[in-house]
Amino acid sequence: MRFMTTPDNTPDASDAPAEASAASSGSTGVAAQNWAQACAEPQYRAAVVDLLGALAYGELAAFERLAEDAKLAPTLADKAELAKMASAEFHHYEKLRDRLAEIGEEPTRAMEPFVAALDGFHKQTAPSDWLEGLVKAYVGDSIASDFYREVAARLDADTRELVLAVLDDTGHAGFAVEKVRAAIDAEPRVGGRLALWARRLMGEALSQSQRVVADRDALSTMLVGGVADGFDLAEVGRMFSRITEAHTKRMAALGLAA
Repeated sequence: MRFMTTPDNTPDASDAPAEASAASSGSTGVAAQNWAQACAEPQYRAAVVDLLGALAYGELAAFERLAEDAKLAPTLADKAELAKMASAEFHHYEKLRDRLAEIGEEPTRAMEPFVAALDGFHKQTAPSDWLEGLVKAYVGDSIASDFYREVAARLDADTRELVLAVLDDTGHAGFAVEKVRAAIDAEPRVGGRLALWARRLMGEALSQSQRVVADRDALSTMLVGGVADGFDLAEVGRMFSRITEAHTKRMAALGLAA
């Protein structure tokens, strides 16, 4: 999945999950440490390697997908805009790859556990046209961004800074909203089809996120309460509720019903 924040005209939609999670985790423990301090705990180190591997492959896949989406662009200007965004995603990938190497991990090995899940998501949600591609980038990928922001609230300061940097919006959010709303204004019945598509994306994205949590023990433990606190199913439920609320705001920004 790709990583993207919400445009400025949707207040606090992308920041709410991270802020809520940060409030629940507080500013003590790992979140108050730097990497040199935090990595002494083997389970935490394993969780960070998982996280960076998942993000790295997500960014690499985003680069590939944006390049493919550019082929569907109706104008040369749209094609150029997507090419610019694809380039930004590849630079995000490079940052993550370099960080993995810096901490002594082989980047390809760190990414491999997440290839099947992410490729599966993209196979199940291949857009049939330009507008579906834009909605997928805006809605579907933003859910992934919210998920990783939840994780970021529990990271050491150095890793958190990197993760939030690669989750920065490449400009696709505002671009998608502008194009989709214009299409709906021109042909209102398009809105119904895109609303159904967005609901499907929501279901697939949440399913894949839940699989990642369930399959990677170190990452899931850190996400729901820190390395020492154990697995809290109630916190998992609250996390996905926050992600769902942010999705509803994004749908409103597109002019679609959630």
